[in-house]
Amino acid sequence: MSLVEGMAPGLVSEPLAARMRPETLDEFVGQDDLVGEGKILRQMIENDRIPSMILWGPPGVGKTTLANVIARATKAEFVNFSAVTSGIKEIKEIMARAEEGRRLGGRTVLFVDEIHRFNKAQQDAFLPYVEQGSITLIGATTENPSFEVNSALLSRSKVFVLKSLSEDDLVVLLRRAISSERGFGKLGVEVSDESLRKIAVFSNGDARNALGTLETAVANADMSKGHPEITEDVLAACISRKALMYDKTGEEHYNIISALHKSMRNSDPDAAVYWLARMLEGGEDPLYIARRCIRFASEDVGLADPNALLLATTVWDACHNLGVPECNVHLTQIVVYLALAPKSNAMEKAYIRAARDAQLKMAEPVPLHIRNAPTRLMKELDYGKGYTYAHDTDEKIARMSCLPESLAGRRYYEPSGLGAEARMKARLKAVRDWREGATDTPPFSTAAYGAQPKA
Repeated sequence: MSLVEGMAPGLVSEPLAARMRPETLDEFVGQDDLVGEGKILRQMIENDRIPSMILWGPPGVGKTTLANVIARATKAEFVNFSAVTSGIKEIKEIMARAEEGRRLGGRTVLFVDEIHRFNKAQQDAFLPYVEQGSITLIGATTENPSFEVNSALLSRSKVFVLKSLSEDDLVVLLRRAISSERGFGKLGVEVSDESLRKIAVFSNGDARNALGTLETAVANADMSKGHPEITEDVLAACISRKALMYDKTGEEHYNIISALHKSMRNSDPDAAVYWLARMLEGGEDPLYIARRCIRFASEDVGLADPNALLLATTVWDACHNLGVPECNVHLTQIVVYLALAPKSNAMEKAYIRAARDAQLKMAEPVPLHIRNAPTRLMKELDYGKGYTYAHDTDEKIARMSCLPESLAGRRYYEPSGLGAEARMKARLKAVRDWREGATDTPPFSTAAYGAQPKA
C-alpha cells in the first residue's frame, strides 16, 4: 500500500511542514504574548496597520508563517524577498516599483527572510524607502538583530522576539497534522500521545523539525494493520542519537584498558601496574594510557584529590617528551597514585545528570537576568535586569538562581565527602543552606564550614 494514495491531491510533493503552515492567526500555535487575543501584534495584523518590524527567533517558531498570515490579511501588495538569492540589483527594482505604487496611493509590504544574510550595503539600500514610507519592511532572522541588522534600520523597526515553541504547542501541531486532510488525515495514522510527546521533546521547540520527524515516522510506519502505525521501534529509529564508535579495534585492547581502569578504581595498585605492563609490553601507545589516566583523575577521583588531575596531565607531558621506555616509570607513578587516591565519581555523576536534563528536556533560554546586555535593544528587552554582581555583596554570593525556571533547585553535584571533597561538601551545604534561607551565616566564612586545614 502506498501512503501517498490517500493524500490530498496536489500536496503529496510538499513537505508536511509546508502543507501544515497556518493560514490565519486562529490556526497559529504559540507566541501567545504576541498574537494571542488582544495582543499587540495580533491587533496590528487584524487592523492592517503593520509597522516595519524584525521577527527574531530560533528556527521553526513561526517567523515565516507570521509573514504569510500578514500577506493574506493585508490590503497592501506583499512582496516575498530572499536574502539568500537576491542582491542589490533586485532590491533596487523592487524599491522602484514600491515607490511608484506609493505615488499612486498604494502600499507595499516587503518580507525579507534571513535578513541577517544581507551585508551592510544591501541593508542600506532599504533605508531611504523605509524612511519615506515606500515600503513596510518585515525582516526575519535567527541572529541577534543588535549585531546583524544596521542600527539605522533597526531604529526604524519594531523588534518582536519569538520564543521556542513549548512541548504542548508542538503536540497540538502534531495532532493537527495527524487529523488534518492537509496532513495525514486520510491515512488513519495510529500513534500514541506518549510518542507525540517524545517527538515534541526531541524537536527542541522547532515546529519544522517536529513535523519533519513525524513525516519520517509515518513514511516508515508499520503497515501490518492496514494503516500506518508509529510503533515504539519506528519512533526510536527516527529520533535515536547513537554515539559514534571509538575507532580502534581489537577486543583484547579494550579488555586490558578496562582491567586497568577497574583495578585503579578498586584501589589495587598491584593489579593496576600489572595491566599497565601488559599494555606497554604489547606495544600500546603510552600517550593513550596517559589520556585514560587524565580521564580517570576526574571521573573516579575528582575533587577528593584535586592533585590527581595535575599529576596526570604532568605525566602526559613526560610521556610526550620522553617516549618509551623512559616514560614507563612515569606511567607507573600515576597509576599507583590514582589507585591509592581517595575516590569520588561526583564529577561524572554531576555531568550525567545535567546531560540527561539537557537531552530529555526542552532547551530553555538563558534567564534574562544572567544575560549580557551590550546593546540598547538588549537592555530594552530586560537582558541583565535583576542581576546581582556577587563581588558587590558582603557575602560575595547572591541568592538569585542561575538555572532555567523549570530546573530551579535541581542538584547535579553531590560530593562524596572523601578526602579533600569533605571540605567541598561542607562548603556546598553552607552555600545551599544560605541560598535557601535556612541560615543567615555567610557561606564563605569559617563559621559556615569550618577552618581550612593547614598546608
